[in-house]
Amino acid sequence: MRTLRACLLTLLSITLLWLGTVAGAQQFSDEQRAFHDRWLATAQRAEAVLNTKRASNASLEQLRSEIVEFRDTFNISRTRNSDRIETLESQLKALGPAPEDGGTEVADIAQLRQRLNDQLDNLRVPQVISEEAYSRANGLIGEIDSTIWSRTKRELLSRGPSPLNFALWPEAYRETRQAILRLYHETTQNFGIGAVRAQVQDRLPAIAILTIIGMVLLVKGKRWSDRLGNYLRSLGGAGSGVWTFVISLTRILIPWGGVVFLCGALQFTGILGVRGTLLVQQIPYLAAIYLYLDWIRRQIVTHAIQTDPEGHIAAKATQYRIYVGLLALSLILQDLIRLFERIDNPSEGTLAVIYFPLILATGLVLLRMMRLRKPPSSDTGEAEDEGRKVGFSSVIDLVQRIVYMLGILSPLLAAFGYVAAADAIVFPAVETIALLATFVILHRFAANIYGWTSGKGEAAADSLLIVVVGFVLAVLALPILALIWGARPAELAEVWSMLMSGFDVGGITISPTIFIVFAVVFTIGYSLTRLLQGGLRNSLLPKTKMDPGGQNAVVSGVGYIGIFVTALLAIISAGIDLTALGYVAGALSVGIGFGLQNIVSNFVSGIILLIERPISKDDWIDVNGQMGYVRDISVRSTRIETFDRTDVIVPNSDLISGTVTNFTRGNTVGRVIVPVGVAYGTDTRKVETILSKVANAHPMVLAHPAPSVVFQGFGADSLDFEIRAILRDVNWMLSVKSDMNHEIARRFVEEGIEIPFAQRDIWIRNPEALGAVPGEALTNDADDPEAAPSSAPVEMTEIDMDDSAADSDDH
Repeated sequence: MRTLRACLLTLLSITLLWLGTVAGAQQFSDEQRAFHDRWLATAQRAEAVLNTKRASNASLEQLRSEIVEFRDTFNISRTRNSDRIETLESQLKALGPAPEDGGTEVADIAQLRQRLNDQLDNLRVPQVISEEAYSRANGLIGEIDSTIWSRTKRELLSRGPSPLNFALWPEAYRETRQAILRLYHETTQNFGIGAVRAQVQDRLPAIAILTIIGMVLLVKGKRWSDRLGNYLRSLGGAGSGVWTFVISLTRILIPWGGVVFLCGALQFTGILGVRGTLLVQQIPYLAAIYLYLDWIRRQIVTHAIQTDPEGHIAAKATQYRIYVGLLALSLILQDLIRLFERIDNPSEGTLAVIYFPLILATGLVLLRMMRLRKPPSSDTGEAEDEGRKVGFSSVIDLVQRIVYMLGILSPLLAAFGYVAAADAIVFPAVETIALLATFVILHRFAANIYGWTSGKGEAAADSLLIVVVGFVLAVLALPILALIWGARPAELAEVWSMLMSGFDVGGITISPTIFIVFAVVFTIGYSLTRLLQGGLRNSLLPKTKMDPGGQNAVVSGVGYIGIFVTALLAIISAGIDLTALGYVAGALSVGIGFGLQNIVSNFVSGIILLIERPISKDDWIDVNGQMGYVRDISVRSTRIETFDRTDVIVPNSDLISGTVTNFTRGNTVGRVIVPVGVAYGTDTRKVETILSKVANAHPMVLAHPAPSVVFQGFGADSLDFEIRAILRDVNWMLSVKSDMNHEIARRFVEEGIEIPFAQRDIWIRNPEALGAVPGEALTNDADDPEAAPSSAPVEMTEIDMDDSAADSDDH
């Protein structure tokens, strides 16, 4: 046995040695060493640049992109060979702990332990190095971001020359004029060159074609869009708003295409210099700004007019067109000023003077638009609420108001010399309004498409699908808003990288990939569980002899087990460590135990109800004074339908800990008791015979055991009898009692048996007092409210009263 063990250990050692050799040979190759050396050089260069603090933001961004590439590679290397390392660790654990100092171990086991440790060390070396490099890269990226952010903050908060200093205006005029003259002279000089004129003549046909195409698109674009709209409406969907949206897009795309062709023709001439080329290349973007804002204006105003029966928006349509055009012009001029700044590098005072009128005009337009959106003062509060609902939700309305206020603040900042801060506020405010309006238009377009395809029309705007679309659009707007307000694309990429890599919660890494895997597996498992429940409920269980309550218990139990197994499989498939999840659950169990103990009690009670089945679906029960039929047993509560067709929700713990009367448990046989009273002097045996025949004659009464008639006793007004009978179905108890009462009344009339009414005996003292004059007594009492009542002794006499007298006396 020892020899066989030694042979097996030797064979295992040779195999592990070979695997270790291969792993060791691959654990840090020459290519990986070269890559690591390049990383060390890049890291040292980055640290030197950060220490000197002289590199431009563009250089820092380039350096950052290089470090990000290294970091991504190291992130992959951190988890490489993880499965192999886990296997080696489990093998070492199987060998048991190593002997303490001075202890000895079998040579073969010691040799195997050493080889396993060597392999483990060889595999851990790349991981350790990658982990260290990843942390270093992360730190350098954070330092670069911090440096760029500090510079941006310092630039925004630094106070420069005030544009209200009139001494700066002549210099600003001179520099602006020189920039325009440079553009003009550069173009004329190029055109004066013979080679350039010859080139223009050679390219004249192509230039003419491009120009003609551009002019046709600009002139005929609207007419073509209308024709396209008529054709699309003939296909269906007229009035849904879908084709109107599509046509509105063609009205901006076709003219923009014309602008692109005209700019292409101008560039193809070759007469433009560097400045002219940069300017012409910017024109399509500037045209897109104007067309885009005008498209937003037409979409918002058109929808507002359709939903404004009083015509307030229609009366302001011209003002909206003017103000939106001014905002588009402000964005265009801002881009031209930035182009001027990039080409000619004007002084800081010149930029302050040029920017200030533009910032002031933009802020005033924003203020005017905010006032223009308010309904007339004569309108009521309800009209104001309706005005707010025109194309905007309350949240978007609040955001717009904040943006408007920021736009108003910017001219004040610019006047005091904070031109950079004002520029970073007012123009992003305009872009934010445009973005919010765009997403509102897209959300409305999605509602129109769904309303057209589903046939719901305007009611589709309140559907769950459209709400989800709105949520998705809101999420998509977040990164765009971040870019508008100064976020760098590198920062957004960093946030996305962190999101994709996941975040740690109690030792559990949560990432979008894990979440998607969990959601997909759980959805599939949940669907299969519901299909299995449907098959059991509709196909399999009805063919068995199991009662409906048992069938419902089986279906519910399969559902709970299926959901539990599905959740477990989803967690395992997503790669979530159940050990860490157990720690989190243990930490939360105490607080949850105190806060949700009633819910847990009801849950456990629901499981007991399904297993023991003291009550089942469609049972007639009485619990805490609530009587009715059990319609549903869920995991937390039981729904009872009372006889007046109202639902009563009873916690499951009340059904387990309280007293429950189940009238139909096991079978529907039950007893009915019908009380009957006859007048004194009636033959009791005759009554007994009649009642016995009535009970036996009813079809719902069982013959075995036979019904019985009981003479209960002598009541205050009658001789009291009871019919006690066992019914085939206790659910018919009220109908049986009603039928028996009708039959008893008929038979008593035939036999001359009297059913008595209530009788009362009244004894009156001093009956002679009744001979007094009532009017006199009443008059004396009325005249003298303090008169004492008579205390004369009263004699007793007997008076029989009927039911009406008794009732009036009782009331």
